[in-house]
Amino acid sequence: MFIVEWFQSMNLAGQIFACVAIPATLILLIQTILMIVGAGMDADGGADDIADIDTPDTDTSDGVFGENDVSEVVDHAGFESLRIFTVRGIIAFLVVFGWVGVLMDGAGLKLWITVPVAVLCGLAVMVLMALLVRSVMRLRNDGNTDNRNAIGVSGKVQLLIPPSRQGEGKVHLMLQGAYVERDAVTDDQEPIPTGSEVVVIGLSGQTTLVVKRK
Repeated sequence: MFIVEWFQSMNLAGQIFACVAIPATLILLIQTILMIVGAGMDADGGADDIADIDTPDTDTSDGVFGENDVSEVVDHAGFESLRIFTVRGIIAFLVVFGWVGVLMDGAGLKLWITVPVAVLCGLAVMVLMALLVRSVMRLRNDGNTDNRNAIGVSGKVQLLIPPSRQGEGKVHLMLQGAYVERDAVTDDQEPIPTGSEVVVIGLSGQTTLVVKRK
């Protein structure tokens, strides 16, 4: 068979890269097929979401976060919110690492060049996948949430809110079963510092929350 001949024509390093790339590629294909099938079933109400996203503990009383520091759970703007080391991410790393190694080794490049380049390419793909998943989940959450449901909900200030609507800050709160980050203003005469608990009392425009200090 062609595959056997191709495999036997490679040196030991190329064979090792191929042994990493081929099984990882098959697993990734199976994951993709299952994801497509699962998404189709989910559209009919027959399957759960299979995305590699952890759901934070939502056990709060009276909408107050208390000891649960939401800033440790949600960081939509920062690197901390990226879920890089997921099963799918690791499989993607192995796929790219393996095939880049096969190609570079086949081109006659030295192993001390091939391995670092293959690792960097694999890591780059892991980060890109994490960014893609985060973007998709953010779009899905934003599309399914109604900010009017935040009125009366308590939250915690993530970025200082200037007084008398002189600027916008940011708050984290529980909205429709998920921790979200929203822009916020206040009518209070004093700024509301980071870490303060607030309650939503209204909306300013379509997305900005009006809050007051608790």
